[in-house]
Amino acid sequence: MTAPLSTVPSAVPSAWRIWSIAARPRTLPLAAAPVLAGTALAWAEQAPLLWGPALAALLAALLIQIGTNLHNDAADFELGNDGVDRVGPLRVTAAGWASARHVRTAARITFALALLLGCYLVVVGGAFILAIGCASLLAAQAYSGGPRPISHTPLGELFVWVFFGLLAVAGSYWLQAGSVSPGAWLTGAALGLPAAAVLLVNNLRDRETDRRAGRRTLATLLNDPWARRVYAVLMLLPYAGLPLLAHWGRNGVWLTMLTLPFSLTLARRLLCGLAGPALNLHLAQTAQAALAFALMLALGMLY
Repeated sequence: MTAPLSTVPSAVPSAWRIWSIAARPRTLPLAAAPVLAGTALAWAEQAPLLWGPALAALLAALLIQIGTNLHNDAADFELGNDGVDRVGPLRVTAAGWASARHVRTAARITFALALLLGCYLVVVGGAFILAIGCASLLAAQAYSGGPRPISHTPLGELFVWVFFGLLAVAGSYWLQAGSVSPGAWLTGAALGLPAAAVLLVNNLRDRETDRRAGRRTLATLLNDPWARRVYAVLMLLPYAGLPLLAHWGRNGVWLTMLTLPFSLTLARRLLCGLAGPALNLHLAQTAQAALAFALMLALGMLY
């Protein structure tokens, strides 16, 4: 686990290490999971498996996530959100390992690469994919930038649910099938919930510093017990969609129940008052639980 800012080592790491930290690899499974699930569901529903669009969609999703992370690293530093009292993992701009200008340039290059892949995906998927791609790139910029960043409002969790759930699954499904089934929308709605829980843990951990910086996230607006209850709902509600998916002929989705004990454990820990630096590990474990849910769901769909 990366050290908090107050314990940053004085030695500057290699350039590769700096940029790997800035990319925040622990967040990348959240971008990959809905693409895998949407592709698997389309294949299970008799669409041909198109490897080119599937791999391009996966890489584009990862690049958009990395670009968002880089943009967020620079923007939070410039807005004064990453101070010495930060509890969360290290940010390279705040540590002085890279300038905000260089990190922003890296974000623009990453978004440009995603845009190139997006052009290919638009050729394959048409106007629906163009709309999703444009919305994703604009939202990635707006998340930490602009006069009113999404990350500074209570809408962050809704943003994650829409883009890391509904649209990511629907777009991946469309690229394979040329349409979107009700099962794809339900799958997207389910996958977006634990992804939103990851952000809620992040904002719960940073609640005090966010308040001082004037950020009005959902965690700052809710009192502590309610924020923790919302997390539990986000982690457990996805399992309520499994009976409907099974009713539509995807009986293998019950395989996803294997991940329920892990989700229950995480919900119970947070409800019991887990706080401070321990939330860094809890955040990583929540991302792991979200990925496990998505992978089991995808495997179950193929059964």
